[in-house]
Amino acid sequence: MKFSQTFIPTLREVPGDAVIASHRLMFRAGMIRKLANGLFAYLPLGLRSFRKVETIIREEMDAIGSLEIKPTVVVPGELWKESGRWTAMGDALLRVKNRLGADFVISPTAEEAFTSLVRDELNSYRQLPLSLYQINTKYRDEIRPRYGVMRGREFVMKDAYSFHTGDESLDEHYQAQGRAYRKIFKRCGLTVIPVKADSGAMGGSGSEEFMVESEIGDNTLLLCKACDYAANVEKAECKLDYSPRFTVELARGAVSSIPPLEKIDTPEVKTIAELCDFLETGPKNFIKTLIYKAVNVELDISAAPGCASLAKHKPSAAAPEVYDEAFFAVAIRGDLDVNETKLAAVLKASELMLAADSDVERITGAPVGFAGPVGLAAVPIILDNTVTGMNDAVTGALEKDKHYRHAAYGRDFTAWLTADVRTVKAGDRCPVCGGELYEKKGNELGHIFKLGYKYTRALNVNYLDENGKSHIPTMGCYGIGLDRTLASIIEEHHDDAGIIWPVSAAPYHVIIVPIKYQGAVLESCDAIAAELEKAGIEVLLDDRDERAGVKFNDADLMGIPWRIVAGDKNLAAGKVEIKRRGEAEAKLTGITAAAAEIAAAVKAELAASSR
Repeated sequence: MKFSQTFIPTLREVPGDAVIASHRLMFRAGMIRKLANGLFAYLPLGLRSFRKVETIIREEMDAIGSLEIKPTVVVPGELWKESGRWTAMGDALLRVKNRLGADFVISPTAEEAFTSLVRDELNSYRQLPLSLYQINTKYRDEIRPRYGVMRGREFVMKDAYSFHTGDESLDEHYQAQGRAYRKIFKRCGLTVIPVKADSGAMGGSGSEEFMVESEIGDNTLLLCKACDYAANVEKAECKLDYSPRFTVELARGAVSSIPPLEKIDTPEVKTIAELCDFLETGPKNFIKTLIYKAVNVELDISAAPGCASLAKHKPSAAAPEVYDEAFFAVAIRGDLDVNETKLAAVLKASELMLAADSDVERITGAPVGFAGPVGLAAVPIILDNTVTGMNDAVTGALEKDKHYRHAAYGRDFTAWLTADVRTVKAGDRCPVCGGELYEKKGNELGHIFKLGYKYTRALNVNYLDENGKSHIPTMGCYGIGLDRTLASIIEEHHDDAGIIWPVSAAPYHVIIVPIKYQGAVLESCDAIAAELEKAGIEVLLDDRDERAGVKFNDADLMGIPWRIVAGDKNLAAGKVEIKRRGEAEAKLTGITAAAAEIAAAVKAELAASSR
């Protein structure tokens, strides 16, 4: 391909709203242009690299037996109403009506569409397992789209969905998808961090994210310095720093050294910091109690204390025990924070928020700041695991300006439920080896889920087993963002001059730069280009009437892996200059050997990335 025959509008200036390298370089290299906030068009150079990523993903999905289909981007709203996500997705879901007034969704994700397609065709266990995927356009009405294609409103994703007769089959395919993801990102030249993750609105049990380290990452990762433990902060666990055994002994009356519960005056003292100063102690000695309101709670809480105050949703086949809203008290050690993602997962709630002050006062009988687990009977109490190790603590006394001290779990209060709902932070100990955890910022490129029965049950999918008995299939979900993957390659592979593409994702493998495209130089460049193309190497020949410096700068900016420079002086000696992008030194090689040498190097790098 000659430069004059394509459309690569390179720029010297950086767009004013471009704050990360990939946004700046994709714009300057003529890969993308902005149509509106969060909406980007790929130009020819950018689309070539985009297609490379797409091909890598397609090849690895095909290799594990996943079958490609192409659903529509516009999906009937009725399917989203069946699944319960018509309202749960909130304002990010772009809803439209057609001329007949029917509801439709501009697809932000494809669980409903795929499940509906399988529902209409599935009859027998012999059709399972089944794995289907798409590479298709999505739309999410992001509040603040930013960072170019890294976080746009319209984007392309690979979505795969698998359907199985049982957990063993699901786990086998889940592991195959995980291996495929690792290979995809390796072929793209990316260093990824697989982390344990929360399933979020997708639902399900098992979940793993594939992250790349990024200063502007939306996710906080917790990693161990001593082993390979890695988790998103939403899911991260840590080694317990207390002994639960002591609490068991206390409950049995084996420990008598703790003073009895004592109510004390704490005038105008509400916060943990104020209590620390007032009582001259540290936050680890306090039990902090927060009141939460949860929406669409799927956990069966019919036997929980205070459940009579809950508003129960009318039963349905899809969700027989769903509460519209419910209030809970959550108690945690004073130096820690509640991880609301973990808490929502424990409750199987679609939304979670701190209760309004008026609700707190109604439930606790006291102003905000004086809640505690002792004597609290109006709502179910959830204790973070740390509280079960506290035996001489200070906590709110459910009265204004009053607190308890010497509060002990098992003696003065118990719980409806105990769970890990703490936010893990740097410095905590690894749950696997006890090593120190540290934090990194990361961006998610891919996410795999074991969805279980969430969507197949909601959309009433069934199959008959070998005995003619009806069953609901279990389901997996596996997504990769193509735009974000492409941008992340640039984030990891660039320098001050521009992009440094790995060969696997480069728009062209080689750029030929003639000093002046005329005479013997023209003939030599055309001959080298033809020989490379015959060998299956993608070539861009810069035939523009521009100064050599402009051509060199554009070649570095576009990041094409190999550069061949031809000029009268070197050609007179039978030589051309070849240079690998990102390396400091160029070298001279014979005209007749140049094409073969570079073709071999390109093929070797492609082969190495595929192993």
